[in-house]
Amino acid sequence: MVGSMTAVVAAIVLAAGESSRMGQPKPLLPLDGETFLGHLLAEIRSSRVDQTIVVVGHRPDVILSAMPEIAPLVVVNHNYALGQLSSLRVGLDTLGERADAILLSLADHPFASHTLIDTIIDAHERSQSPIVIPVHQGRRGHPTLFARSLFPELRSAPLDQGARVVVHAHAADVLELPTDDAGVVADVDTPEQYAQWLAWHRARRGAGNG
Repeated sequence: MVGSMTAVVAAIVLAAGESSRMGQPKPLLPLDGETFLGHLLAEIRSSRVDQTIVVVGHRPDVILSAMPEIAPLVVVNHNYALGQLSSLRVGLDTLGERADAILLSLADHPFASHTLIDTIIDAHERSQSPIVIPVHQGRRGHPTLFARSLFPELRSAPLDQGARVVVHAHAADVLELPTDDAGVVADVDTPEQYAQWLAWHRARRGAGNG
């Protein structure tokens, strides 16, 4: 991709973890009559993203049984216990050669709107920054965009450090995208956090912002 050409962007959605602190699969937590994963996929589908890959691992049969009818490409990471980067590698290996960038999304961070996703892609196209990260009140969140030039580094990064080691290595090239959307920093690991963020989401929806 050169200049202001339109980027081909693939979303890689990580849904392989054990959700041990939650006590049930986080991708399947209820949200607006759907699930976390279903809600996130609907927003991605409404965005400029060209391709979506969902990486499952722990209890893949359960996750697959709850996939929406318009299902994206799903791949299984049999080594999911090695961490998120192992799932990202599986997604990258499935990607092919068409994508100019990936949007790294987490199934337990379902609140990113299609509008925000498009804003991230637009910012990448305008700036040519290889990494674009949404930031809410000084906190970096999800999803994160990585340009194709960084795919080899994402594949070779230490499993115990994950994608953040690539972000740190290119700190000067990161474009932080300020947003008022607190959903980008949603951290849903426990039932208490789930209840808090669900209440936040309902309040936002009631105010006409989601």
